[in-house]
Amino acid sequence: MKKIILAILPVLLIASAFQLTTTTTDKKPPAIVTTAVKSRIDATLKSFIDSGKTAGVSALIFEKGKEVYFNSFGYADREAKKPMDRNTIVRIYSMTKPVTGVALMSLYEKGAFQLDEPLSKYLPEYADMKVFKGVDSSGNLILEPAKRPITIRDITRHTAGFAGNDIPALAELVRKSDYMNLNNTLEQMSKKLASLPLQFHPGDEWSYGPSVDVQARLVEKLSGKPFEQYLQETIFGPLKMTNTGFVIAEKDLPRFAALYDRSDDKTLNRVPDERANYVNSKDWALKPGGWGLISTLDDYMKFAQMLVNKGKLGKVQILKRETVQLMATNHLSDTITKRMWLPSKGRVGFGIDFAVRTQAPATAEENNGIVGEFFWDGAASTMFWVDPVNELTAVLFTQLFPFDRVKLHKSFRDAVYGQIAN
Repeated sequence: MKKIILAILPVLLIASAFQLTTTTTDKKPPAIVTTAVKSRIDATLKSFIDSGKTAGVSALIFEKGKEVYFNSFGYADREAKKPMDRNTIVRIYSMTKPVTGVALMSLYEKGAFQLDEPLSKYLPEYADMKVFKGVDSSGNLILEPAKRPITIRDITRHTAGFAGNDIPALAELVRKSDYMNLNNTLEQMSKKLASLPLQFHPGDEWSYGPSVDVQARLVEKLSGKPFEQYLQETIFGPLKMTNTGFVIAEKDLPRFAALYDRSDDKTLNRVPDERANYVNSKDWALKPGGWGLISTLDDYMKFAQMLVNKGKLGKVQILKRETVQLMATNHLSDTITKRMWLPSKGRVGFGIDFAVRTQAPATAEENNGIVGEFFWDGAASTMFWVDPVNELTAVLFTQLFPFDRVKLHKSFRDAVYGQIAN
């Protein structure tokens, strides 16, 4: 019995985070973002500009439904001396993933699928998948049948087993398939991906990859609409996220932030615009579910506020309360011990397109956060989180490669919550 209680405790803690603010009537958590905290956040963010670690940074925080912090420092375009501001449009990369998850789960609410159904029920190309076991003396692949089908739950939590680039034989197949070519439709992308062997048996490991792009294809198949149209009709339009999409309009180019790379010698170099803007400057055939969106602080905050409000923003209902809770609950069992770099995010599991904090930080070196929070980030060092306990949502924007090498995220979290004592 003790083992059972310990096993389900993280899930109970996360579920209780959603209920705390509505079932507790006598005491509410004290305000997090006080005047002193605002000054601490200002000093923290400014230090990243003063030290040359990034060109520009901005942050927006809401607490209990009200804006409690906004500021920006540095430049959206350093060379043009254009300040980072509230209307700056940035590439959010993998912060696209939670948006795709919400779109998919809106179809779940309509009874379009069940999480533990085989993916092949709706996308037949994923039937009879084979798993890579090695290469023989002649260099031929050794494959075996998958122990079980890929489920829809697998593609929502990165346990499908899709091939990556860390095994040379599979990496070469991935390269040749060119499944992420922007000229591919989502249907073509999915079929090319399904033609590759899996890297591991479904459910055995957590491995970040193209799962959410497959979710986008599933949204298309189940809704009968192009993915970007479904996003617009189901999320962007209702939430009035007018600056969010896959393509930057010509009139908005002056608001589009430059992208910077902090090289190994710690100098900050601008990524050439033709490369930085390549994905978003043209209406490509591929509209991936895992990356590719651009947005503003206020737009993404509307999305985050919808989540902390259990699926609602004002009178607009995007998801049911129970669906948001399902998305923000850890779906990784303890048997999934291989988790790639996920542990670097803190003491977390993974729900439906979010990391989910299951334990408080144990040391000052870990990322700070509240048990029950759910969050994700983007390749250009953007991030957001939803803290249901304190009804707090935070969005942090910058445009910096490689991903958060400067530890901006930890510093920002410490500024909001206070440093963890050793």
